[in-house]
Amino acid sequence: MKEEKGFDSDAEPVTTTKKKSKKRNRDREEIEKIKTELHVETETIETTTERIKATVQFVPDQPNKIPPLVGYFPSGFDPNKTQDRENGGNPDVESSAAVAARVRVYRNMNERRNKTGKLELVVSPAGSGVDFVGTSYSGEAIAPQLCQYAVGVLDKESQTLKIVPIASNKIFRLEPRVGGMDVADKEASVNVELTSEQAVNVRAMLDTRYGTKKSLRQSKKMNALKKENDPESQKDLEEKIQSVKINMEALESTSAEAVLNVPPYNSSATTSELAYPLDKIVLKGEWDFLQDIYQQLDAGAELAPNAYPSFVCNRIHKVYDSKDEVERKTLSCIFSYITHLVKFKDQNSMDGAASAKNHRIPSILRQKFSTKFSNPESRRLSDDKIHLLISYVLVLTLHADGFRTSPTDIAKDLRMSEVKLRDHFEKLGCKLKREKNMLFATLPVPLQFPKARQRRRQ
Repeated sequence: MKEEKGFDSDAEPVTTTKKKSKKRNRDREEIEKIKTELHVETETIETTTERIKATVQFVPDQPNKIPPLVGYFPSGFDPNKTQDRENGGNPDVESSAAVAARVRVYRNMNERRNKTGKLELVVSPAGSGVDFVGTSYSGEAIAPQLCQYAVGVLDKESQTLKIVPIASNKIFRLEPRVGGMDVADKEASVNVELTSEQAVNVRAMLDTRYGTKKSLRQSKKMNALKKENDPESQKDLEEKIQSVKINMEALESTSAEAVLNVPPYNSSATTSELAYPLDKIVLKGEWDFLQDIYQQLDAGAELAPNAYPSFVCNRIHKVYDSKDEVERKTLSCIFSYITHLVKFKDQNSMDGAASAKNHRIPSILRQKFSTKFSNPESRRLSDDKIHLLISYVLVLTLHADGFRTSPTDIAKDLRMSEVKLRDHFEKLGCKLKREKNMLFATLPVPLQFPKARQRRRQ
C-alpha cells in the first residue's frame, strides 16, 4: 500500500504565498517607477509633512497705522496673468504687473476720530483704461457682517504666526470702473429737503407703485380733498369769478368766526341742527376714517373705557338704541371725532400726554388738526387754539345729545372745571339752566353771541 502524506489545516497553501509575494514585488516596482518619473525622494516627502510649532501673536489696531486691506476680483481678473499674456508667455521677459499696477486707498477724513473712516480701494492695472474700485460702505460691504476677518503671516524661521485684523473688517469687492469718467458712487444725501408739493408727489408715486389697496384709497381721498383746478379750468376762471355773486352775510359770518373763535355757523338758521352745520365741521372725505366705533359695535365688541372719553362711554347706548342705520353711523362717527379731538389735545399738552400716547389718529385728521389748532413755531397749543378746539368738541356734544347736554362728562375729559366750561358754552350762544340739581346747556335759535363787556373807568 502507498503511504498517504499528512495534511496540516493551519498551514497556508503554497499557491497563496506565491501570489502575495508577486503582488508586493509588482507594487514596489510601480512605486519606484513613479518616484523616478516625478523625481521625488523619500526624504522630501517626509519634510513636507513636518509640523511647525509656532507662537500665535495678535496685533491690535493702531490709530496711527492703517490695517491691511483685502480685495478680490469677482470676475476672476488677474493682473499678473494679463501682463504675462501681453508678453507673449515668454518667461524671460520680466513681468512688471506687480510694479506697474497702481493701488490707491482713499479715506473719508470727515468722520469722527473715534470711528473708522469710510475707505475706498482703487486698483489701476498697467496699460488698462479700467479701474477696479471697492468700497467699505456700499454694495456687498453693507451686507450683515456675521464674522471677523483677519490676515495671518507665518514666519518659519522665528516660528511665529501674526494675526492682524483687516481694515473695516470688510473684504473689498473690486468692481470695474471706466477711467477718466466721474462714475464714483455718490451717497444719497440724507438730509434732503423737499417742498410740500414734492413730498406729496413722492408719496403718491410710492403709493401707486408699492402701496396697498387701503393706502391707495386714502391717497385718492386725500388728493380729492386737496385737488386744485386743472390748467384748462384756469382759462375760464375769470369768467366764473365774475358770474359769482358775493354773499355779504357769509362774508360777515367768516369775519365774525375769526373774532369769536368758534366753528363755522349760520346766524340765520331756524333750527339748532343748522346753527352749526355738521358738514362744515366733519368734511365729506373724513367720514370714511371715522368708522372705528361703528365697526367695533357691529362686530359685537365692547369699547375699552381707557381708550375712549367718558362722554363717549356713557352715551354709547344711544347707538344700540337707534333703529335707523344712517343715524347709528352718524352718531358713531361723531363719537369718534370727539375722541380724536380730545386725544389730540392731550397729546399736545403736559398733563394728558401719557393717557393719549398710544392713540392713533388718522393721517387725514391729524393733518387737519395740526393746521387748524397747532402753532407752527411750537408744538404746544396756544390758548386761542385750545379755545377753538374746545368749541369744536362742545358743538359735537350738542349734536350727539340732541342740543341738550350736560357738561359734567366732557369737562372731565377736557380736564377742566364745569365753571370754566360754562363760559365756553355761552360763547357758542348756548343757554345754561339747572334741572333737578343738574346743569344742562341748550342751543336756542337764532344764535345770539354775548357782547364784549367794557370795563368801567375807575
